[in-house]
Amino acid sequence: MEEYKDLLDCFVEQSKHILDRNLVGIYLHGSAVMGCFHAQKSDIDLLIVVKGGISDEVKRQYMDMVVALNERAPQKGIELSIVKAQVCNPFVYPTPFELHFSITHLEWYQKSPTDYIEQMKGTDKDLAAHITVIYHRGKTLYGREIKTVFSEVDRADYLDSIWSDVENAVEEIVKQPMYFILNLCRVLAFKKENIILSKQEGGAWGLANIPGEYASLIEGAMAEYEMGVSMHLDKQLAKEYAAYMLIQISDV
Repeated sequence: MEEYKDLLDCFVEQSKHILDRNLVGIYLHGSAVMGCFHAQKSDIDLLIVVKGGISDEVKRQYMDMVVALNERAPQKGIELSIVKAQVCNPFVYPTPFELHFSITHLEWYQKSPTDYIEQMKGTDKDLAAHITVIYHRGKTLYGREIKTVFSEVDRADYLDSIWSDVENAVEEIVKQPMYFILNLCRVLAFKKENIILSKQEGGAWGLANIPGEYASLIEGAMAEYEMGVSMHLDKQLAKEYAAYMLIQISDV
C-alpha cells in the first residue's frame, strides 16, 4: 500500500475541503489493513463518516473528486461509502448510506451524474462486514478514533451480512471461483471460531480445517489471489465444495 500513500493523502485533504465541518472521519478497511493487499486483485476500501446529510451539490463535487483520483488507484479502483455518525453508534442494520462508489458504477456516474446522485443512497447489508473490520482491524486516516465513532457490530448482524455474500455460492462459484472459495473459508472460520479474517487468512484457515479433498481448490484460489496465477477449476468439485461449505456454515 505504500505506493498509494500520496493518493490517500490527497483523498483525505480533498475530503476535508469538500465536506468541511461535516466530516467526522475517514477509515481504511479491507485488504489494505489486513496484510494482503495486491495491486492486481485488491481495491482501496474506504468509509467516510459525516455528522449530517449531504446536499446533491456537495455529492457532485465529491464524486468528481473520487472519479479523478480513481485514475491513480489500483486496477480494481477505489470503493467507498459515506454514512452518518448516528448510524455507527449505536450501529444500525441494515445500514443507511448517503453515497457509494465503486468502479462497477463508474460508467453510470459518467453518463448520468444527476441520476446517479439522486439514486445512490439507501441501505447496504455489506456495511456490517466493513464496519466490523474497521472496528477490529481498521485504520483512521483522518478524524476521530475508531472506537469513539463506531460501536461493535452485533454478531447476528455480522453473520447475516457475510452470509448474504456467499449464500448463492453453488450457482456463482464457477463465475468467481477465487472470490467464493476464499470467502466461504472466512465465513466458516467466523461461524466456528469468531475470528475475522482476510481472504488470504481465510484460505490458510481452510487448508488447516477443511477436508483434504478440497485442498486443491483452496490452494489454487490462494495462488491466484497472492500471485495472479489463474487457477484451473474443476467445476464439479467447486460446486460440491460450495454445497459442503454452506451446509457447514448453516449447521455450526
